[in-house]
Amino acid sequence: MTPVLRTERLEFLPYRPEHEDVFVALLRDAEVCRWMGQDLVPEPRIRELFRAILTDVYPQQRFDVWGLWLAGGYVGHAEVKPTGNVDGHELVTALAPRYWGRGLGGEAVRGLLRHAADNLGLTEAYGMVGAENTASLALCRRLGFRHVRDVVGEDGTVTRLLVVSTRARAGEPTAKDPV
Repeated sequence: MTPVLRTERLEFLPYRPEHEDVFVALLRDAEVCRWMGQDLVPEPRIRELFRAILTDVYPQQRFDVWGLWLAGGYVGHAEVKPTGNVDGHELVTALAPRYWGRGLGGEAVRGLLRHAADNLGLTEAYGMVGAENTASLALCRRLGFRHVRDVVGEDGTVTRLLVVSTRARAGEPTAKDPV
C-alpha cells in the first residue's frame, strides 16, 4: 500500500478520486510534457490513466504513486516504480511550472530516495531525464546521480539514464533524517 510521506514542505499523498482534475491539468501542461519527454495526449487518455492508478496500480500494489502537496495545494506528481530500461526502480517527479525553481524538485527526489531505502529496501534508484533538460540534469548531479547511458528514442530524442545510491553520502541527510 502506498504510504503517506512527508518532507520539510511536501506531503506525498496517494491519489483519491477527487484529485483527478489536478492530475489531468498537470499532464495536460505542454511544458510539463516537454520536460517529461512525452507528447501531449488527449484528456480522455489522461483520465483513463488516473482511473487506472485507482483501480489497478493501488489495488494490485504494482508501485507507489502520489500527488505532491504544498500547504494543501497540489504541486505535482511522484512515483517509485520498476523500470523497463534496467533491472531496478525509477524515480519519477513532475512539478507544475509555477513551482519550478523553489527547491521542491530536489526535496521530492530526496523524499523518494528515503522511501526507496527505508520502505522498499532499495540500495539504488534510477532516473530518466531528457538530454535537453539542463535544470533537471543539474539537480540530479547535485543529488549524486551518475550517468549510466543514453537512450535514443525512435524520433531521435536522447534521454539520459541515471543512477544514484539510496545510501547517504557525506554531508547529506541520512534516509531517516528529515529532508
